[in-house]
Amino acid sequence: MSPTHDIIPSVTPDGILDSLDPEQREVATTLHGPVCVLAGAGTGKTRAITHRIAYGVRVNAYDPRSILAVTFTTRAASEMRDRLRRLGVPGVTARTFHSAALRQLRYFWPEVVGGRLPAIVAQKAFLVGRAAKSIGLSIDRLAVRDLASEIEWAKVSLIAPQDYPTVAPARGRPLPAGLAYEVVADVMLGYEEAKTADVSLDFEDILLVLADVLGRNREVAAALRSQYRHFVVDEYQDVSPLQQLLLEGWLGGRDDLCVVGDPAQTIYSFAGATPSFLLGFQVEYPHAALVRLVRDYRSTPQIVHLANTLNGGGGETIRLVAQRASGAEVSFRVFGDDMAEAAGIADLAASLISSGVPASEIAVLYRTNGQSEAFEEALTARGIGYVVRGGTRFFEREEIRRAVLSLRAAAVVVGDGDVPTLVREALVDCGWSEEAPAERGAVRERWDSLQAVVGLADGWGGDLKGFVADLEERAEAQHAPTVDGVSLTTLHAAKGLEWDAVFIAGLSDGLVPISLADTEEALAEEKRLLYVGVTRARTHLVLSYSRARKEGGRSIRKPTRFLARRWPDVRRASPAPRKTAAADLSAPDLRLFEELKAWRLAHAEAEAKPAFTVLVDTSLAEIALRRPRTLGELATVRGIGPSKLDRYGREILDLVASDSLRAR
Repeated sequence: MSPTHDIIPSVTPDGILDSLDPEQREVATTLHGPVCVLAGAGTGKTRAITHRIAYGVRVNAYDPRSILAVTFTTRAASEMRDRLRRLGVPGVTARTFHSAALRQLRYFWPEVVGGRLPAIVAQKAFLVGRAAKSIGLSIDRLAVRDLASEIEWAKVSLIAPQDYPTVAPARGRPLPAGLAYEVVADVMLGYEEAKTADVSLDFEDILLVLADVLGRNREVAAALRSQYRHFVVDEYQDVSPLQQLLLEGWLGGRDDLCVVGDPAQTIYSFAGATPSFLLGFQVEYPHAALVRLVRDYRSTPQIVHLANTLNGGGGETIRLVAQRASGAEVSFRVFGDDMAEAAGIADLAASLISSGVPASEIAVLYRTNGQSEAFEEALTARGIGYVVRGGTRFFEREEIRRAVLSLRAAAVVVGDGDVPTLVREALVDCGWSEEAPAERGAVRERWDSLQAVVGLADGWGGDLKGFVADLEERAEAQHAPTVDGVSLTTLHAAKGLEWDAVFIAGLSDGLVPISLADTEEALAEEKRLLYVGVTRARTHLVLSYSRARKEGGRSIRKPTRFLARRWPDVRRASPAPRKTAAADLSAPDLRLFEELKAWRLAHAEAEAKPAFTVLVDTSLAEIALRRPRTLGELATVRGIGPSKLDRYGREILDLVASDSLRAR
């Protein structure tokens, strides 16, 4: 998006094709008629479709203003526009389904209905709660959330409230919040009535209303179809029936459509997405061109091999062919408990960072949001920054809002000047400083956010006014800059992203696959979810699980069934701290063990509590045996959590160091 990008306005059609492999080139040169691209993970699908658009424009097959490219995330849409700019093809509309539909609906609403478009409901919870109360239902916050999700599923699946009690059980939908299907249908009706009373629309209505307008209003349909004549849909395996309905409205019976998808990455069926439109594309369009992208440019052969073992069966399976040089073997780790797993992964991340891997190129993936806390604590204890994806959006953070306002004012008052310097001066009042703060948590997170803006300024080639305009364009597209820190995210939220190093944690049966996956279809989707996680990694991939939830708990967990045959024998593979007893210690280590016991007793007496609540004997024995030298090493000892590390860590390390010096 920055002017420093290599925009090539004079690139020739042949030049556009030069950097493509044979399959990508086939995509780029198949310009008309229906085209279906089955693109495996890391095979360069975005490169293929952006070069197809650029090539079509250069050979005068397309007017860039007549193209509508639809993606599933604002980040993907922004990346597509950015790549097209660099290929010298600005002016292409690349948006999400909702963004494109909302823009069109706002334009035509005054003509079709009159007045301004109603307000958009950002969160359903309030109206769902009101609807439940109207039928005498008393429910908690979690039940409201489940009902809101079920309303979204029904609407994107084009299921009316009156049909829901019949269709939902036939589709195998579990009872939302434990309520009968008929009761859920009543809540759905009440929700629609509450929304109508408030004169508002929800996000699903945007697509529904526009599709209805296209079906009923010939003038609007003709205007839109005259504007957009060529369509590209990315991630087509995740299209819902509602999105497909709108797409058909845009097409109006035409077939100048290119769809791109991967059946192996279908992971949103629970939300109404279905691969049936992708898999049935050649039935709908018998004369469609079909191209398979199989060359994986992202991951090492070791990672690709593992991915292929997870992507077995099915008529449209894509077997990836690795293009990168050989790398490290995929690592399988077993830990004693969840805290030990978090500590072990944090230590491995610290080692990668020490070896030169940027923190922003490391990710920890897990199945549920509730798993993040242990990793947040473990990384904090080691002074490693992190970003929890799925939280507050970058441009909605308070410090970034203030930063944009401050920069906007500076652009008016100061005008021209050295942009990196002007940005730094403006952001000082927002909490930025040359040196990163020593504190972790919220203070460091704010600094990291502002530092990301500074990083953008350092690569900017225009003036401050242009930089502010670029920030505002990024905010509209939610195209956030990279924040320096380890990414913590669910497997679902990792879709479409990639990192040099990926840790996939919690890979035990009951988490992956999740215990709720009790049908063949649900289990298949859980396996695809793991496939998505594996294919996020470029160079380093570590898979792990813990045998127990808490220290001292029963070791009853087993590795995920999807990798059971590949998991090493746990007795050989597990780096989990073993329970060490005093009887295991040599004479020098036993001496340190006794010193640690005396230190523990002094703390227990001072704090008026039992000695074992400070640290148990097995933890002291392990410290005496392993003799940790850093807080990171100490954190891997069983029983040393973040709070104890913070409270006692330095004292323990001093005791260990003093004893080691005496031993010399």
